[in-house]
Amino acid sequence: MGNDQQATFRALLHAQRVWDITLPAFDAADAPAAPLPLFHRWFGEAVAAGQTEPHTMSLATVDDQGRPDVRTLMLHDADERGWHFASHATSAKGRQLTTHPDAALGFYWATQGRQVRVRGRVSAAGSAESQASLHARSTGALAAALTGRQSEVLASREELADASRAAWERAQAEPETPVPTWTRYVLAPEEVEFFQGDGERQHVRLRYRRTQERWRTELLWP
Repeated sequence: MGNDQQATFRALLHAQRVWDITLPAFDAADAPAAPLPLFHRWFGEAVAAGQTEPHTMSLATVDDQGRPDVRTLMLHDADERGWHFASHATSAKGRQLTTHPDAALGFYWATQGRQVRVRGRVSAAGSAESQASLHARSTGALAAALTGRQSEVLASREELADASRAAWERAQAEPETPVPTWTRYVLAPEEVEFFQGDGERQHVRLRYRRTQERWRTELLWP
């Protein structure tokens, strides 16, 4: 990268601003006793505020060498069991979760300057639940699952186009086609943090930590 290109990038980067909007207030004293109701509320408020794709989140895992890995994927549900997502068991994240089930999720809703961080242990749902979840989604979702081979090396774009075309045809003709490797995962939370940004940088950070009896809450320095 040339010096001019690097300088242009840095100038562009440093020109960006954060939260040139009025941010909502968050009084942690009024937070519920458990994190799930607050997550549901914040998610609804993100949708109402026009946040683009509020159901996308980052999933962090570690590989066999203990190296961190992260990617963006979609939330499928959040209930008393935990936060739900899905992938192929044979994908990189699927293999990593099999060996190291501890993982973390991160949500960022820029329209309100909010983050939610979730840490816990991931378990795989059974085959029946995983397949039912897949078939309740769109034809495109089934076609993508049928294309398979996620995270493998791709020889050419033509190879992907051919596989995708065949997967779409099968998904449309056989909408109940099973995909054995498709797995629904549930992250059972042990810690959940809610971050509310503040224009004066007096951010509010409320962390829930699970104990044997109940959830414990504590404020964190920003």
